[in-house]
Amino acid sequence: MIETIIDQRRRSLGGILEVGRVLPAAKQLMVGPFIFFDHIGPIDIPVGIDRSADTRAHPHIGLSTVTYLFSGEMMHRDSLGYALPVRPQEVNWMTAGSGITHSERLEKGRAVGDRLHGIQAWVALPNEFEETAPAFTHYESEDMPFWDEVGVRGHLIAGSAYGLTSKTQTHSPLFYAHLDVQAGATAEIPGGYGERAIYVAIGSVELGGQTLGVGQMAVLNAQASSLKAIEPSTVMVLGGEPVGERYLLWNFVSSSPERLRAAAEDWKAGRMKLPDADDEEFTPFPETARITPPVAA
Repeated sequence: MIETIIDQRRRSLGGILEVGRVLPAAKQLMVGPFIFFDHIGPIDIPVGIDRSADTRAHPHIGLSTVTYLFSGEMMHRDSLGYALPVRPQEVNWMTAGSGITHSERLEKGRAVGDRLHGIQAWVALPNEFEETAPAFTHYESEDMPFWDEVGVRGHLIAGSAYGLTSKTQTHSPLFYAHLDVQAGATAEIPGGYGERAIYVAIGSVELGGQTLGVGQMAVLNAQASSLKAIEPSTVMVLGGEPVGERYLLWNFVSSSPERLRAAAEDWKAGRMKLPDADDEEFTPFPETARITPPVAA
């Protein structure tokens, strides 16, 4: 049932903000096209928090970022001119393609306090879309179908699964869903995709005789078809078809190491436009960053 279990690793994003990084991992770079998977919080944001806790303007190429929250609010701004918050059960889907910059700020928390909890995933673009024009789309919760079964409430964030299709526009075959599962209930795991995984965000579940808790991702074999909640649980299910080998350098993803080096030079030379509100505030390129060789196809 389970091929690999990946434990999140805590990573600081500056100030009090931390994420649990799941993908990429040394033993599993991607699941289908999903190449980054960060568990944000849960964390209480105090009124008046310093702006050092924000994610300052930074660049991307060759991927789409997918931000989905269980609670709280983050303010998105990008170099295309979009500026709007993402709230629980909504999605900010930003396609970097040939290059985009954006920031994510805790403006609501700074004003009135907040409890931030969610997931940000990165989806690698297939070769034919790696250099597509950058784009941004915000999806309201009703743009993505909900369904209810005995003990399970689901929300299909992207792709096709459970006999449903989300309005979210993707560039390759994939599925991504949020399940809330009551204690003792069984939830289906979609099939029909080359690679699949589940991630436990809240609670604990049993799959194939193994227990998975908060912060653990299980990469599945073709036989895995369902999970059972040991306690009330929130589980992300995801997968899709592989897009081929990918290299990583800082916030950049590409099938070409040369393209990564060019993107890094563009950022360091100031050739990538910033969101207007962030003209004086951006994340410098880390000189210690190195190209990660592909470990998965």
